Amino acid sequence: MATTDITPQESAGGVGQKRIVNDMSIQVATVNGSGSQSSNTVLLRSIFQMGVPVSGKNMFPSNIAGLPTWYTIRANKNGYIGRKKEIDFLVAMNPETAQEDTMSLAAGASVLYDEPLKLDKLRDDLVFYAVPYDKLVAAVCPEAKLRKLVKNMVYVGVVASLLTIDMGEVEKAIRKQFAKKVKAANLNLSAAQAGFDYAKANLQKRGAFYIERMNATAGKIIIDGNSAAALGCMFAGCTVVTWYPITPSSSLVETMIDYMKEYRIGPDGKATFAIVQAEDELAAIGMVIGAGWAGARSMTATAGPGISLMSEFAGLAYYVEVPGVIWDIQRVGPSTGLPTRTSQGDILSTAFLSHGDTKNIMLFPCSVTECFSMAPEAFNLAEQFQTLVFVMSDLDLGMNNWMSDPFEYPTTPINRGKVLSKEDLDRLGGFARYKDVDGDGIGYRTLPGTIHPAAAYFARGSGHNERAQYSERADDFENNMERLNRKFETARSFVPRPEVTKGDKAKIGIIGYGTSHWGITESRDQLRDEYAIETDYLRLRGYPFSREVHEFIEQHERIYVVEQNRDAQMLTLLKLDLKPELTTRLRSIAHITGLPLDARSITDELTSMEGK
Repeated sequence: MATTDITPQESAGGVGQKRIVNDMSIQVATVNGSGSQSSNTVLLRSIFQMGVPVSGKNMFPSNIAGLPTWYTIRANKNGYIGRKKEIDFLVAMNPETAQEDTMSLAAGASVLYDEPLKLDKLRDDLVFYAVPYDKLVAAVCPEAKLRKLVKNMVYVGVVASLLTIDMGEVEKAIRKQFAKKVKAANLNLSAAQAGFDYAKANLQKRGAFYIERMNATAGKIIIDGNSAAALGCMFAGCTVVTWYPITPSSSLVETMIDYMKEYRIGPDGKATFAIVQAEDELAAIGMVIGAGWAGARSMTATAGPGISLMSEFAGLAYYVEVPGVIWDIQRVGPSTGLPTRTSQGDILSTAFLSHGDTKNIMLFPCSVTECFSMAPEAFNLAEQFQTLVFVMSDLDLGMNNWMSDPFEYPTTPINRGKVLSKEDLDRLGGFARYKDVDGDGIGYRTLPGTIHPAAAYFARGSGHNERAQYSERADDFENNMERLNRKFETARSFVPRPEVTKGDKAKIGIIGYGTSHWGITESRDQLRDEYAIETDYLRLRGYPFSREVHEFIEQHERIYVVEQNRDAQMLTLLKLDLKPELTTRLRSIAHITGLPLDARSITDELTSMEGK
C-alpha cells in the first residue's frame, strides 16, 4: 500500500523547473527490521542541524520483520511540522511497494531507487535517480551479514548530495547516533560517504528540491512524546509505575525505567521507586489504585485495548476516590485494529469509563512539551480530586520524533490535595471521609499508616455513607453520587485552560485537540490564503470543559470539530455539555485513515462543507 492518495497530475512548471528550498516531504520506503530507523534518524537530524524545522513520522507494520515500512520527514521553513499529504522525494528501497509508491506521487516529485527496480520505466513526469546500492555497500562493508543494515546508510549520502545537505552535518548525526559504538559509526560514515561520492560523480541534479542552511532550530531539541512523558512523570514525583507491554505505550515505561535508574537511586544504592511489569492490564491498574490509596504517586501507561480492560477498576477508583494517572497512547481500534497507526478513538469511552455513572478527568497534550508539562498537572489533579486522571496522547505524538524548545524545569509545587495529618486529626477530633465540608465535592482523606484512631485504614467499593460506613440507603447513595458530580464540576476550573486564537471578523470557529493541532494550524493558513476564509481556533487541553469552550461556541455561527476518529467523539462530548440550541452549530471533520492528520485534508473537507 502507498501512504498517499494523490492522483498523478501535470506539474505547473515541468519536471525540475522550479527551485523549492526547505519545503518538502521526504519518504523512505524500506522493510521492517532492515535497520533503516538509524539511517532515517541520521537524515532527519542532519536537516535539523542545518537549522531547518523538521518532524519525522514512522509508519511501521505490527510484526517483527519483513513487511513494508515508511518513514516520512517533513522539512518546512515556515515551521509546519504536521504530516504533509503529498510526497515530494521518495527513497524507494522496498521492491514490494516500489511501483505503488512511485505511481502514487504527484508529477514533479523525485524518486531515488535501487537500480534493479527500473522504476524510471513507469512514468515520464517524475525525476528518477538510480543507484547500485549492492555494489556500493560491498565496497565499504566486508562482512556480508552487515550489508543489509549498512546499505541503508548509503541512501543517506545520496540524499545528502541530491538535496545539498552538508556532509559535515551527516557525520555529526552519525556520530551522535552511534555515540557508544565507534567502529559502527566509522562503518556507517563510510557507507554514507560512498553514497554521497557516487551521487556527485554519476547523478545529475534535476529535481526541484533543496536544503539550505537556516537558523530556525537553534537551541531546540528532538525527542518523542513518550520520552518527554517519562521525564515529566519522574519530575512529577511518581514513585510507582505498573504496566503491561502494549504498542504504542511500551516505550514510555521503558524510557522511564532508564531515567529512574539514573536519577532515582538513593545514597544507599537502593531504588526510591518501584516499576512493576504486571501479568496484564487489569493487574496493572489494580496496583496503581493500591499504591495511590497507600499514598504513592502511581501511574500506568497503556493503549485502547488496555483501557477497555481497566474499566471495572476505573469505576472502583472513581467511587472509592483514589488518585492515579493513566497515560493512554491511543491507536486505531476497535479490537486489535491497526496497532501501529495513530488515532483519537478512546475519547468517549474514557470520559465515562466503567459501568454506572462515572465522569473522568482527561488531559490532551498536543506536543512533546505538553507531554512533559502535563505530567505534573496530571498527578496534581489526581491527588487534588482523588480520582484517576487520563492523559490522552496518541501514537503519532508518543512514538515519533518532534522538534521542541528545551523543557522548562517545573516550578509548580506538588499538590497532595486534602490529606489530613495526625496533627490535623488531633485538632479536629475526627473526620468524615466522604463529607463535602468545603462545597467543592472533595472530601478529606488520610493515608494508611497515619497514627491516629480516627485515620482511615479501609476503603469500600460498595455503597457507603459520608463516614465511609457500609450503606444501601437510597439517600446515602444519591447524596454520594451528587457529591461526586459536584467534584467533577469543580474540576472545570482546575483542568488546563484551552488555547484560543481569535481575530475580529471570523464567523467560523475550529475546535481541535492533541496532534490534530498541527494540521489545523497549517490548514487555517491555507483557508485564509487560498479561499479568503478567516477562522478562529480553540485547542482543547482538558476535560471537563471550562467556560471558555462554551463562550467560544456562542461567539461563532459554525464550529468545525476536527478529530481523528470516525464517530465525532469529542463533538459528542461537547453536545452533552452545551445548551441544546448551541449543538446545531457543531460540524464534524473526521480523519480515520490511521495516518497522522494532514492540513490539506482539513482544508478540502471544510471548504466542501462551506460550499467553496
